[in-house]
Amino acid sequence: MAVLLTLELLLFLPAMASAEVRITDDLGQVISLEGPARRIISLYGAYSEIFFAMGLEDRLVARTRADLFPPAILSKPSVGTHLRPNMELVLGLQPDLIIQASGRKYGHEVIRQIEERGLVVASFQPNTFEELFSVIHRLGTLTGNEETADRLVKQLRGRLQQLSQRLTATEHRPSVFFEVRYPNLLGAGQQSIVNDVILKAGGINCLPNRKKLVRINIETLVGYNPEVYVVQKGPMNRNPVEPKSRPNFRVIKAVEEGRVLFVDEHIFSRPGPRSVEAVEKLAAFLHPNFSR
Repeated sequence: MAVLLTLELLLFLPAMASAEVRITDDLGQVISLEGPARRIISLYGAYSEIFFAMGLEDRLVARTRADLFPPAILSKPSVGTHLRPNMELVLGLQPDLIIQASGRKYGHEVIRQIEERGLVVASFQPNTFEELFSVIHRLGTLTGNEETADRLVKQLRGRLQQLSQRLTATEHRPSVFFEVRYPNLLGAGQQSIVNDVILKAGGINCLPNRKKLVRINIETLVGYNPEVYVVQKGPMNRNPVEPKSRPNFRVIKAVEEGRVLFVDEHIFSRPGPRSVEAVEKLAAFLHPNFSR
């Protein structure tokens, strides 16, 4: 009897190892794999950071040219950019799963091209922390690491909750403008992770627009008159001029009072594990006297 049970268990183990995993991505597509993904290409750096944060960096077989963090990712071969990956390199790496950001229409074209070659693509576009945590959980499912994903989410939630508790005593929530690009001025609207970063840091986004990115002129910005001006530095805003040195910017309250903060685009505008770090950094600037 014991021998029969052992044989049945041995027959059952391969089935367990190759059990189907299934999620629905942010485009509403059902992503189904015969077993947990082992060879993954992430075409968006923030999602690569999630795999590193879960200790699954060995599953990543490539990176994009722009991926520089964490430094260990530089040991992975580059497949080009997230909007123009080298398809020959991608195919040669034989991935069983590709992760893409679905926020841009050009990203959809890349997804189509990859799928036409018979590869599986899961697309995500979180614009809030709750959506980000959902992405982490789904990546955990796709890799067969639900518990690891759950631990990461609990850790990130815990840091946000601690910060929220310390901010309860702050009565004033300053208005904030987040500069995405200059001189063709572009700000972060309410459909972006930046908006949630501002809210959780104890501020209010001065832009009421329910868009991710908002084109704005100086006259409109002066009308909003934000109390804090945040300037991101990175690929979208490579060499931003100090706001106080720009024509007509000195009349903005934040600039006049020197309440200007320069931040790293990769930390503030990319929805990933470091988004919580963005909240902590901004909260310390908005509320320098709040209880630590």
